[in-house]
Amino acid sequence: MISGQGGQIERDQGQSAQDQSDQIKRSQVRRAHGAMLLFSVLVAGSFSLGVLIANDIAPMALNAARFGIAAVLIGTVAGLTGRLQRSHFTAPWRYLVLGALFASYFVLMFYGLQTADPVSASAVFTLTPVLSGLFGYLLLRQVTTPRMALALGIGAAGALWVIFRADLAALRAFDIGGGEAIYFVGCVAHAIYTPMVRRMNRGEAANAFTFGTLIAGALVLVVVGWRDILATDWGNLPLLVWIGLFYVAVFASAVTFVLLQFASLHLPAAKVMAYTYLTPSWVIVWQVALGNPAPTGLILIGIALTVVALVLLLEDAAKPAGGAKP
Repeated sequence: MISGQGGQIERDQGQSAQDQSDQIKRSQVRRAHGAMLLFSVLVAGSFSLGVLIANDIAPMALNAARFGIAAVLIGTVAGLTGRLQRSHFTAPWRYLVLGALFASYFVLMFYGLQTADPVSASAVFTLTPVLSGLFGYLLLRQVTTPRMALALGIGAAGALWVIFRADLAALRAFDIGGGEAIYFVGCVAHAIYTPMVRRMNRGEAANAFTFGTLIAGALVLVVVGWRDILATDWGNLPLLVWIGLFYVAVFASAVTFVLLQFASLHLPAAKVMAYTYLTPSWVIVWQVALGNPAPTGLILIGIALTVVALVLLLEDAAKPAGGAKP
C-alpha cells in the first residue's frame, strides 16, 4: 500500500512538473508575441523616418554608426546585469554570419528608401513571412500548416496589392519600383536571419546573443563601408539625420534586436515574421502623425488583407511553441 502511494505521489509530482513546464512555455510564447507586436510598431517608425534621411547620409555610414551605438547600449545593459560571459562568445563565426545577414538587410533597406515610398517599402517587408516559412523549413524543418499557408498567401496578396499601388496593369506588367526591388533583396537576408537565430543559438541569453550580433555587424560594415564612413561629414549632418540615427540605433536596432532574438527562440520563423503584416498599418499611422496624407481606399484593401493574414496566423497564439501547433 505504501509503495502504491509512493508511486502515485511520484506520478503526481511528475505531472505537476510537466504542468509547470507547459505553463512556463505558454508564458514565454505570450511574451514572444508581445515582443513582436512592439517590434512592428518600432520597425514602422524606421520606414517613415528613414525615407526622410536616406538621401542625406550614405547607408553604409548610417548603419555602421547605428550598429555601433546599439552595440554599446546592449553591451552596457548586458554587462551591468551580469549576462555577459566568456562562454557566450565561443564559435564567434556564428555572430559574423548573423551580423552580416542583418547588416545586409538594413543597408539595402536604406538604399531602397532613397526612391521607394515608405508604405510601399513596408509592404515589401510583409513578404518576409513567406520567405521565412521557406527558410524555416530548409534550415529547421519547420512545417507550415495549411492554415499558415493560407494566411501567408493572403498576406502576400495584400502586400503585392500595396506594392503595385492597387494598379492591376502595373501588376500584370510587374512594374515594380527600383527601390522596392533593392529592398526585397534585403528582406531575403532578413528572412534567412530569423531561423538562423534559433539554429545558431547555443543557450545564450537574448541580450548577450544580440550584443555579439551587433558587434559582428558593425565590424562587417566598417570593413565593407569604410570609404563611405570616412567621406561622411559627421560634424555638419542635418539635425534630422541625427534624430533619425538616434531612433534607428536605439529603438529600431537595440530594442528590436532583443525583441526579435527573444521571439525567434520561442516561436516558429514564419510566425515571428507574421507581425511584419502589421508594419504597413503602423507606417500609415506614422505618416499621418508626421503630416503626410493617408493612402487611398484601394491601397487600404491591401492593408486589410495583411491584417487578416496576421489574425489567421496568430489564432492559436496561446499554445506553447513546443506543442503540435506552435
